[in-house]
Amino acid sequence: MARPIRFLLDGEVRELAADIDPTLTVLNLLRYHLRRTGTKEGCAEGDCGACTVVLGELAGERVRFRAVNACILFAPMLDGRALYTVESLGREGALHPVQQAMVDLHGSQCGFCTPGFVMSLYAHQREGAPTDAQSLKDALAGNLCRCTGYGPILAAGQAMGRTPEPDIAEALGAIQPAEGLVIQHRGRRFFAPRSAAELAAILEANPDATVLAGGTDVGLWVTKQQRVLETVVSLNDCADLKAVEDLGGAIRIGAAVRYADAHAALAALHPEFGELLRRLGGLQVRNLGTICGNIANGSPIGDMPPALIATGATLVLRKGGARRELPLEAYFLAYGRQDRAPGEFVEAVIAPKPAAGRVFRIAKLSKRFDQDISAVCLGLSVGVEGGRVTDARIAFGGMAATPKRAAACEAALAGRPWTRETVEAAVAALAGDFAPITDMRASAAYRLEAARNLVRRAFLESQDAAPRVLDAEAVAYG
Repeated sequence: MARPIRFLLDGEVRELAADIDPTLTVLNLLRYHLRRTGTKEGCAEGDCGACTVVLGELAGERVRFRAVNACILFAPMLDGRALYTVESLGREGALHPVQQAMVDLHGSQCGFCTPGFVMSLYAHQREGAPTDAQSLKDALAGNLCRCTGYGPILAAGQAMGRTPEPDIAEALGAIQPAEGLVIQHRGRRFFAPRSAAELAAILEANPDATVLAGGTDVGLWVTKQQRVLETVVSLNDCADLKAVEDLGGAIRIGAAVRYADAHAALAALHPEFGELLRRLGGLQVRNLGTICGNIANGSPIGDMPPALIATGATLVLRKGGARRELPLEAYFLAYGRQDRAPGEFVEAVIAPKPAAGRVFRIAKLSKRFDQDISAVCLGLSVGVEGGRVTDARIAFGGMAATPKRAAACEAALAGRPWTRETVEAAVAALAGDFAPITDMRASAAYRLEAARNLVRRAFLESQDAAPRVLDAEAVAYG
């Protein structure tokens, strides 16, 4: 049965008709339907943060506040949530503390990006997050200032006061849907089921549907490629796909788990994961994007697959009531092709915990430190006992048409002494594993030499008993 989309806007219940365009972005909803023009369009791809708004979501008995990009968020994804825009602040005749701090410390220059910065700071404040310089830099990494005025903005974040805010938990609870969402618009359809079983049934009946997770990839299909999506099935409201489970020797990450929600569990799996996620997109992207969605779409430059392949991760796929598991690296067949049948979806990824004593490294090379796509990404796990390599799992992104293991490099290491001579033979073998391309991010020659140097660095660091201290430049450029 069709029903309206219900959400809170400034604490008041709003409804959108069940025949709304299912891929109408929240940015266009705000600007052209609700006449809230404070939210700006800068890039329409979730990169600049000018369109940042805040979503409130129930998480048990509390409300989580998340900064997200309105430009790639579809309007049906507001269902059962609270929305705040820059117009939501300072509604009682006085500036909100975040706004006042921006005024007092001259945080606004041309002003175009200012609403996005204000909303990122507002979400940070509502969450009660720390306001030290590093925490604020992480929170604002997804907001770009064209006037390069980050100093005053960071100072405003440190100075912003707090003010009592209305508790919206009860109001949010009152609009939580008891059934899934179905939208029909000029022959196009949008489904948002409430469980994995409902999702599986809908996808079996609609095998050609587009599966929507966070929308950080699919959103660009609409805004940049101008694609018309006939049938969209969202898994965002499937409660049983939102869990991160500790299985003892591994963790299981459900298909609807966002990067932000998996950060702590992955950092506990290994600290290298924590650093990788801190640099993966801006916080707005991590607040929407999912780990399984990144895997499912099969990008050759996705950051998570090489790191997860290095752990020996397996993928759980589901079609109807049937499930199958396969090694993560086997899922990627060729550019744009994955081992997923029509009507089948990625239900979870299972990542083993790296054993103590293994040489485990993750490295990301990109032009910018924050919020940039990798030129080369490495996941490396080498077992060493008695000075000899027992086994090796080495995977790269950005080096081939898919995330791919370096089979020849691994073979050159296995069973041999863990020495510089062995490593040099192994890095030479990388030329047989990969024939990278030249594109806007890096040349083929750079990619191959960088990949060799990353493996060399992993060896050199394993010889140093002192803990690694990596500054921004070292991480960014290897």
